Amino acid sequence: MFSFCSDPSQLDGFYWLSCYLTTGKHMGFYASFGTVLLLLAITAPTALAFGFFGASAARSNLAPLRWFGKGYISVVRGVPDIAFFLFFIIALDQGIEYLRHKVKCSDWDQPIRQGNDFIVCDAAKMPLGSAPQWIHESYGFTLAVLTFAIVFGAFAANVLFGAMRAVPRAQIETAEAYGMTRKQSFWRILVPQMWVYALPGLSNLWLVLIKATPLLFLLGIEDIVYWARELGGTKTSRFTDYPHGDWRVWYFLFLLVFYLAFTKVSEIFLELLMIRLTHGQATTGGEAQRKAA
Repeated sequence: MFSFCSDPSQLDGFYWLSCYLTTGKHMGFYASFGTVLLLLAITAPTALAFGFFGASAARSNLAPLRWFGKGYISVVRGVPDIAFFLFFIIALDQGIEYLRHKVKCSDWDQPIRQGNDFIVCDAAKMPLGSAPQWIHESYGFTLAVLTFAIVFGAFAANVLFGAMRAVPRAQIETAEAYGMTRKQSFWRILVPQMWVYALPGLSNLWLVLIKATPLLFLLGIEDIVYWARELGGTKTSRFTDYPHGDWRVWYFLFLLVFYLAFTKVSEIFLELLMIRLTHGQATTGGEAQRKAA
């Protein structure tokens, strides 16, 4: 990046470090923080949507829909996250390619399953082998977002289901007595009030989601953990212009500080949000605000 970085072997001290920290690989490391933040920005509302529909289905009067909602909550919450991530990514990817293979390569006369190999025609590959690199990265990122959303959506559904049941039944009955339909009482009475009961559980879920982002490394995405291990490992002059020893402890220490700082900012925001939601509510927090006023 700097003009004096043309010959790293002649550098020392601050100049060596400034050139080392501005190499192309380090730019990828810095960009990976944006990947993590983008994952959280997309996954959090998507998982919340999965959770809301899962909780709504679990309390439905229709038995099949209720079974589906409760089954989704129980099954996904009962499977270890890592096992679900690794299984679902492979299963979804192969499922997409299988459907494309049936449509695009109907004249294929060989078995798709050949021992341990899953083989489809080139036209069914997802994405295509000739596709640009950003297409491959976007496809992998999309699968990761969907997997995170399904997993954390099940936990969110369990939290929201409990929050819906925590809203006093008398308020729903009062709404119905005033002539509101079940749908109106759900959207106007139940949903606005359930968030104050759901926020503590959703807050914990958000912090768990933050800590789960390093799982991107297991899904083949070049996230901050991948780059920390890649850049921190021992480098010799034979493989790099900036040889150094095993610096992984410093890179992972930087990640530790990043996650702690991000968690602290999240806690402050969530605390302010809780104060806003409890204002005027018949809860302990709302009563404390009324007494303070």
